Amino acid sequence: MGTSRKRIGIVGARGHTGAELIRLVVAHPDLELAYVSSRELDGQRVDAHVSEYRGDLRYSSPAHEDLPGLDADVVVLALPNGKASVCVEAFDAAGKDPVIVDLSADYRFDSKWYYGLPELTRDKWRGEKRISNPGCYATAIQLSIAPLKDLLAAPPVCFGVSGYSGAGTTPSDKNNPEKLRDNLMPYSLTGHTHEKEASRHLGIPVEFMPHVAPHFRGLTVTTNLYLSRPLKREDVQARFQHAYGAEKLVRVLDEAPWVSQVAGKHHAEVGGFAMSDDGKRVVVVATLDNLLKGAATQAMQNINRAIGTNEYTSIPL
Repeated sequence: MGTSRKRIGIVGARGHTGAELIRLVVAHPDLELAYVSSRELDGQRVDAHVSEYRGDLRYSSPAHEDLPGLDADVVVLALPNGKASVCVEAFDAAGKDPVIVDLSADYRFDSKWYYGLPELTRDKWRGEKRISNPGCYATAIQLSIAPLKDLLAAPPVCFGVSGYSGAGTTPSDKNNPEKLRDNLMPYSLTGHTHEKEASRHLGIPVEFMPHVAPHFRGLTVTTNLYLSRPLKREDVQARFQHAYGAEKLVRVLDEAPWVSQVAGKHHAEVGGFAMSDDGKRVVVVATLDNLLKGAATQAMQNINRAIGTNEYTSIPL
């Protein structure tokens, strides 16, 4: 295989997601790391931060206009919201067209970019090389709602709780273990970017109220759905089984999933399906690891499809 490996560059690799992505690349038979950029870690050895990596590569800090000259076949942008466009414009200006997977929210509302939530948008991919990776919460929200989308009597209401790794590595109250201890922190209770994202891609309004909890990784979304006609619980379950039964990275459970059981795993879990007595209301619970199916694993699904290899290559199933 050696020489035919695709070269992948990760821009903004200091964060939790960057490390998870490096682990997935290390396990991939068709990819090799071309560069990993991080201003804070510039010059340090990658293997000092990600033990699974074996090699002499060091973190670097190229200017965005230098990225096209580094000749990666695949570029992952793992930057804070608002920072991706200068990198994308640099590739356009240089006439380079690698596969670009953006992990931020910057292109999730741009119809020129493919929105890569494979379980829901796989059949919409038309070979695009510009891929917007969905938000972690937005992934769980959409997986919870999509199978019932045509039967809703009101906007779904989603209560979300995430571990503090979702708040990134830049210090704030939302990733401060001291302030989070024995605590639950509500934030952005209306208009969160993932609320807008899920609403756009489902094509229906969604209401979402996020919170940060003291655990490190994994998120839970509990969604209340009012139905336009009564359903039996087995009808609801059948819809979810039909939607996801063949999916390797979405598991439909009978009981409501626990976030502790999905931490460090690459799939999402959806279950609960608690019905009201009149059959016109159902509560669905979804969990996923925000760093994996909510970010790095989903990016790898998209990369695999874009380079023409099996969607699940290097993803532990």
